[in-house]
Order: sequence, then structure tokens, then C-alpha cells
Amino acid sequence: MTFQTPPPCRGRWEGVSAISMKRDRYVLDEQTKQRRRHLRASLTKAEYVLWQELRRKILGLKFRRQASIGKFIVDFYCHALRLIIEIDGYVHDGAYQKEYDAFREEWLRRQGYTVLRFTNDEVLFERDKVLERIQSWCNTSV
Repeated sequence: MTFQTPPPCRGRWEGVSAISMKRDRYVLDEQTKQRRRHLRASLTKAEYVLWQELRRKILGLKFRRQASIGKFIVDFYCHALRLIIEIDGYVHDGAYQKEYDAFREEWLRRQGYTVLRFTNDEVLFERDKVLERIQSWCNTSV
């Protein structure tokens, strides 16, 4: 059995071999993996508090923390429902960050994900209401 080599790339990828594309993707994946590890090791207090609730599966669902979706890393993700939960601290109050968050959220929604956003204060001081809102969304989506 003989294998044929693929035709050369044209246009945008001209001169880029499949090997170099895989190598570049691997480097990006490794960088993202390291970033996720760092984020998991340095959770904010609000993320830690919510993670303690979500990891026990009190809602009956499995969540992952600091998961990659496309080129983004989300705080919490439930694969079964394609649900993303984001916890926003004071950093998200700036104009640039709000614009970036809106762009990111729109991209995720176009991919079929639902994004629920909570502030640090909501998670820390109104945890029951946050869990009720998540539970309510889960009940209506199933």
C-alpha cells in the first residue's frame, strides 16, 4: 500500500507544513494548559467558595473549573448542559474589560453555550441566591 503526499497548501497556509501547524498548536495548548493550572492553583475567594458547592454535585451536575473552550478559559463549565459560570471581580469593572467580556460572551453564545455571570459579592454574601439561580436555570434547560 502506498501513501500519497497531500498537495501543497495554497493561500493563507501556503508554506506552512502540517508538522509545523501541529507543533504550533501543541505549544499553544501547553501554554493554555499551564495557564489553567496557574488559575486553578490561585482561585479567588469567591471562586473557591462556589467551587466548594459545585464540586460536591449538590445540583446533581458535574462541573469543571478553569476549563478551556476555544481560546478562552472559563471559570466553571458543565459539559452536560453547555453551561458556563463566570465570577467577576472588580477587574471586570473597567471599560476595556467590559468590552472584552461582551465579545467573549457573544462568541461563546454563538458556539451554543449559556453564560451565567455573578459578581464576587453575590457569591460571597448571597451564595444561596446564586445557587438557586443556577438550579433554576438547570431545571428550565432540562
